[in-house]
Amino acid sequence: MSQEQKGRPVLGDGVEEVEFSWDEYLEDTGAIAAPHGSFKHVDTSLQNGFAPGMKLEVAVKSDQNTYWVATIITTCGQLLLLRYDGYGEDRKADFWCDIMTADLHPIGWCEQNKKILKVPEGIKDKIPDQEEFLQRVLKGACSAPANLLEGLHRGKNPLDLIAPGSRLELQNVRDSLEAWIVNVVENVGGRLKLRYEGLEDSDKFDQWLFYLDPFLHQVGWAAQHGYSLQPPLAIRSLKSEADWQEILKKVKEEEEESSIPTDLFKDKPVIGVHSFSEGMKLEAVDPMAPFVISPATVLKVYNEKYFMIEIDDLRPDRTTSQSYICHVNSAGIFPVQWSLKNGLHLIPPPGYPGQDFDWADYLKQCGAEAAPQSCFPSLTSDHGFKENMKLEAVNPVDPEEVCIATVTKLKDSYLWLQLEGSKKPVPDCIVSVESMNIFPVGWCETNGYQLRPPRKAIGISSVLFVAVSWVDKDGKIFQSRTVHDGLKNQEMNSSDTVVINGKYCCPKIYFNHRCFSGPYLNKGRIAELPQSVGPGNCVLVLKEVLTLLINAAYKPSRVLRELQLDEEAAWHGHGETLKAKYKGKSYRATVEVVRTADRVADFCRKTCIKLECCPNLFGPQMVLDKCSENCSVLTKTKYTHYYGKRKNKRIGRPPGGHSNLEVAMKKPNKRRKRRKHFFVHKKKHSSTSVDNTPAGSPQGSGGEEEDDQDEVDEESLTEDSTSEHQDELLEESEVSEKKSLSSSPTQSELSHSLAQDRDKRKRKLRTFSFSDDENKPPLPKEIDGQALLLLTLPTVQECMDLKLGPAIKLCHHIERVKLAFYQQFAN
Repeated sequence: MSQEQKGRPVLGDGVEEVEFSWDEYLEDTGAIAAPHGSFKHVDTSLQNGFAPGMKLEVAVKSDQNTYWVATIITTCGQLLLLRYDGYGEDRKADFWCDIMTADLHPIGWCEQNKKILKVPEGIKDKIPDQEEFLQRVLKGACSAPANLLEGLHRGKNPLDLIAPGSRLELQNVRDSLEAWIVNVVENVGGRLKLRYEGLEDSDKFDQWLFYLDPFLHQVGWAAQHGYSLQPPLAIRSLKSEADWQEILKKVKEEEEESSIPTDLFKDKPVIGVHSFSEGMKLEAVDPMAPFVISPATVLKVYNEKYFMIEIDDLRPDRTTSQSYICHVNSAGIFPVQWSLKNGLHLIPPPGYPGQDFDWADYLKQCGAEAAPQSCFPSLTSDHGFKENMKLEAVNPVDPEEVCIATVTKLKDSYLWLQLEGSKKPVPDCIVSVESMNIFPVGWCETNGYQLRPPRKAIGISSVLFVAVSWVDKDGKIFQSRTVHDGLKNQEMNSSDTVVINGKYCCPKIYFNHRCFSGPYLNKGRIAELPQSVGPGNCVLVLKEVLTLLINAAYKPSRVLRELQLDEEAAWHGHGETLKAKYKGKSYRATVEVVRTADRVADFCRKTCIKLECCPNLFGPQMVLDKCSENCSVLTKTKYTHYYGKRKNKRIGRPPGGHSNLEVAMKKPNKRRKRRKHFFVHKKKHSSTSVDNTPAGSPQGSGGEEEDDQDEVDEESLTEDSTSEHQDELLEESEVSEKKSLSSSPTQSELSHSLAQDRDKRKRKLRTFSFSDDENKPPLPKEIDGQALLLLTLPTVQECMDLKLGPAIKLCHHIERVKLAFYQQFAN
């Protein structure tokens, strides 16, 4: 027995997770992705360790026993574009080398290994004094890293050197500056899953950090900077002191095997000198729960670089504290009154008397001073982020999760992010624009990590807030409340009926599967639709109803076009953007829906008439046994019965004008698929006359029915060109007009009528947008052969205006071109 039969209705039909596509999601939401250039830590992670301007010693092609100094012009993966020193700005002799196969060495290698440095023949005349030239060009020069040119690390992306099993040192930022060894469990594009040394069998204390985190260092850092190696307090009691010392001894013995080159950390942010003093007050966001801004105190100053702050808590019986270590550039610390100046809510400390927090009274009460503005770095708004932009972000509550995030608010260099798809709902997160826990769209896919997809609402579960009243079996209202997203798919105990109140609340919309479905809607798909949708907000309910109908069509794009708001029509309701997919193409159009409950029934009936189906196919009235429109007598034959839409027009073929009309309508080089089944009342069929009443239908010859087709060539919907789409849609319009012409017009009347309708259709088509951006003019940018080899995924998306899916495919082909290039031309 269903929930409705039991008398306990359900709000919505549940939630499902589906395969996620960023391209489709951005198109559906109408949002844009945050620019790749706004994620500086990701850009840094993509660098290969070589930079333009670095110098190295390269074997001369004409004489493999001699070498000469070359400068890196640009890099692309393991490819280097080099130019021998002495060519100046002349690029004609530039050449590509594969780091893995070419004879490349750092500056000084020839001298150490008794090899000959000799000027290449092409520039011999330009360099009369080789020694003087080398002294001049090598003065202050930066050599390419030796570890990336020789040994096991040769040709590897520096980020790949942080492999599982590698060891690092991590400072304890919760209670002290002591460091302890951590093992790399996983490396996802530079985002590291770390496990404390000695806890190999437990993941309870695992942490996720980006490799450029200022508190993460190579092994040996603590000793070099005067910090002790001690396990954090949270795990210290798990082993004896002797066990920890034994673990530390083992690490030192294996240091060489698991060490990571120090060059890898050269791009880490430099920690500056702070000017905070103990006892100063400020505003802060707890990094472990970055949802609110609270008053905080500088609890301890360690040295010129590090200090500890504590989130204020005035409760006398508190047992824990929220404290963590900061530096001058730490995110989430603000001067007093920053929240007030930016229109943000400051959460009073627990135990604070009253809800209206005042900093002046609070400072006087605590006998403290506010940290001066000079203690804080200046904040910038030049970062590229804007409201409603999409990105990927780490869930602070569960760092294993990377979720879809929407920028809901911006203040200076801080973002408020709404996370979608997390296992447990979380409030909007406050993050810095320089946070290493945010990533560009497509980062997870690029690095093979699971992005948490949004939960897809089914039925009316997309309605978030609805005012309801609970009614008992005797009809007495005894309770009112608001049903929100968290109550989806839950039974409503305490009553048998839900009464939706309010001007904008739509009644339940029924799909009456037995009613006549018309020429556009697939009867089988209609039968698979839910029995009803709603109740809820009018706009949301009707939008969902129309979406279900579009998806139940033979050709969704055709139904979307029929529903599309006519530019010349009067505006009476609310415009909603709907989407249809057909033959691999996506279409979008604005459709008008009503906003108030009193207009819903009329809206449903008129929409049914537009779609040439029974006016009771869907609406607030349930059809139980027999439809009031007597639509059960409709059946498939070669003509269409119009409910009100075109019933006053003659639909038959003009006598004597058929052959000429067919020639005028025919589109060259296009094969049309014919639909042979149209609709007519069984009882009213006549072979001698055309009945123009609602119950009548046109007559015609069965042998000529293919010429009265009403469908556009399905193959045309897969064309790439906008003009071809429009031609086919125009053709469809012309053919449908052919059916509705008067029974005896002249040829000139036909031409004039079709020209008018063609112009009208062209105007309408301008508002019918295609998701594949065919309407955009070609970009004026050019890419030559050398530049092609340099293209990476972020570059392709930004410079070529490609979506993620096509960009990944293009990069795959570019890699194949590179491989062929290496094999034929590289040393």
